[in-house]
Amino acid sequence: MSKRLEDFMKMNREEFDDLEPSADLWARIEMHLPPQYNEPQKREAKTFSLRFVLAVAASVIVVMGVSFVFYLQHTQKNGVDFVAINPEYAQQKVRYTSQIETQRTELKSIERSNPDLYKEFNGEIAKMDSTYKELNDELLTSPDQERVLQSMIHNLQIQTQVLTQQLNVIEQFKRMKNEDKNDTKTI
Repeated sequence: MSKRLEDFMKMNREEFDDLEPSADLWARIEMHLPPQYNEPQKREAKTFSLRFVLAVAASVIVVMGVSFVFYLQHTQKNGVDFVAINPEYAQQKVRYTSQIETQRTELKSIERSNPDLYKEFNGEIAKMDSTYKELNDELLTSPDQERVLQSMIHNLQIQTQVLTQQLNVIEQFKRMKNEDKNDTKTI
């Protein structure tokens, strides 16, 4: 059947080619289209006056200036000179703080291999850390700052001891795993 249709089209090709659309066809189509398609609408360019731009810039500068002043007041208010209170305690605070950070980094290494144990250990440290932050806030208003600083140092010492014990438990746990693997291999 398709062969017959092809033959018919080949024989009558000239009769099909004489029909061409009229020249005004597109004009008539455009008349029937809704108005939005007839002509593309031009967008108006928005312009800002120099006065408006300067007002916005001035507002931004004022807001930034006020924010900077509040920031400076806040940092000066919270800044406590530990050395002025007790130089020995200040040195201990720095030493214990750096030791705690190192131990926390070591503790973080077990997070992937044993997340439950990490959560439990980290929860204990978080409790002590919140107590330390409360002491730090109390230091700002306390009349006996040396006593509060001594309590902060004591808290840091306890955190260091707890972290050391936690790391020892982790080491023992690793050794037990290795021994179990070695025993399994020898059997």
